[in-house]
Amino acid sequence: MKDVQAILFDLDNTLMDRDYTFRSFSTQFVQDFLGHLEPAEAQAVIEDMIHRDADGYRDKDGFFLELSEILPWEKPVTAEHIRAYYDASYINHGAAMEHALEILEYCVERGYTLGLVTNGKKEIQNTKIDILGLREYFKAIVISGEVGIAKPDPAIYQLALDRLGASADQTLFIGDHPVNDIWGAGKAGLEGIWLQRKHPWDDQLDIQPWKMIRELKELKAIL
Repeated sequence: MKDVQAILFDLDNTLMDRDYTFRSFSTQFVQDFLGHLEPAEAQAVIEDMIHRDADGYRDKDGFFLELSEILPWEKPVTAEHIRAYYDASYINHGAAMEHALEILEYCVERGYTLGLVTNGKKEIQNTKIDILGLREYFKAIVISGEVGIAKPDPAIYQLALDRLGASADQTLFIGDHPVNDIWGAGKAGLEGIWLQRKHPWDDQLDIQPWKMIRELKELKAIL
């Protein structure tokens, strides 16, 4: 076992179950705006929204504009209105990933120093962190929208290491995205544990994960 002193976590679809969160949001959205649809039609719209969202990697303004143009409205709804609805309600559907709090407690009890590195807007990501009750576990939280650097730029991982007071060779990074999490962290000198979710591995990447897991509870056996 390598000498691990610190662990950095990704947020979306690592500690927060974004799949559940976005499906729940989309279901409520369709109920609120498209209540005239038959159940089968409504479910088809929900599935289409999830597909178009591309696991959150779509530009939000473009995504909302697309929805305003293609959804079967009774009365037109603007992209700005959809954005306002999203900003006001999305995070209320937030749910922690299964075993997330259990694993964070486990890591703290074993004496690891913990940090969080996430891409996104400062206000939105901070709200997610607080609603899910995650803040207390982390010595450092680095949000791309706040620091002006985004994953997979190695500089954002180095900033997190600096704030933790940890070295790359004694720190693990845990995340679900092959490039943004595992490749980017690897370029900064960290070993990566890949939580396999929706994103397939790109065999052309010149960095491989140190370990692969399908559920966070598997970290106990590794650590």
